[in-house]
Amino acid sequence: MSQQPRPDLQPIRTNDTATILIGTALWLVALVVLLIVRPEETRWLWTCAAGFGLGLFGLAYIRRRDRLDRP
Repeated sequence: MSQQPRPDLQPIRTNDTATILIGTALWLVALVVLLIVRPEETRWLWTCAAGFGLGLFGLAYIRRRDRLDRP
């Protein structure tokens, strides 16, 4: 029995901008909650701030990538 070769898989189209926006918004919500609660240890505040900042960087990166990919 001969097997026919499978066709190449196509990449899944995703909405990267929406994904990053949701993640960044969640980090911002966590940061605001922690600012209200005022924990003794500030490590969590810095973690949320870093997550929010990296989310903004990722958003700029993805938008630039998408702008350069368009013909």
